[in-house]
Amino acid sequence: MRVPGPNGYSHAQASTGQERAITGNRQTSWSFADAFAAEDDALHWARDRAREAGLRAVSPGAGAALRLLAAAVDAKAVAEIGTGTGVSGIHLLHGMRPDGVLTTVDPEPEHQQFARQAFRAAGFASNRARFIPGRALDVLPRLADAGYDLVFCDGDRQEVLDYLDESLRLLRSGGLVVFEGVFAHGRTVDSGPQPAEVLRLRELLRTVRESADLSPSLLPLGDGMLCAVKR
Repeated sequence: MRVPGPNGYSHAQASTGQERAITGNRQTSWSFADAFAAEDDALHWARDRAREAGLRAVSPGAGAALRLLAAAVDAKAVAEIGTGTGVSGIHLLHGMRPDGVLTTVDPEPEHQQFARQAFRAAGFASNRARFIPGRALDVLPRLADAGYDLVFCDGDRQEVLDYLDESLRLLRSGGLVVFEGVFAHGRTVDSGPQPAEVLRLRELLRTVRESADLSPSLLPLGDGMLCAVKR
């Protein structure tokens, strides 16, 4: 039996109508949220280098979220998988403590050179960032257990489950792990056949959601940000 709502509709009908309204405005709202944060010249320069190199860079909204998350955990030590040309790194550094150090890993040293220039242009001293060239799964095991406040993962999507395992080891209790690009341009929720990297992202989402060691949230910014606090 359906119970009529205050306007004569059942709760199911009211919910359906509300969902239609939300769906109709959702894309506009997401676009507004993603463009809400202003970016400076250093970030624009880093974005231009990423575009020229054919690299993904976090959106302004996702970057602002990284800045907020780093500030929320009062981050002094952050590990980043995927330096790129420094867009995400600048946002992380802005949110970190003034004495904080970003350890950033990337297999392409030339991209890290662009990031160095971008960090310098943003006003950060050279000792605020430690650049390590190399494959993430070769580098991460050498980093200290429970030595990090936040781990940001924006690397090879085929390796996201391994990144999660390493992040849990690297993070202190109360630290944050963040994965960028988990929507895969809508393919993660598409019911059709998908490539292996999308299947890995689906498994990552399930694993994080069901983990007793994590308190997760999925943010609709950029191409999707999966965030979780280590209990």
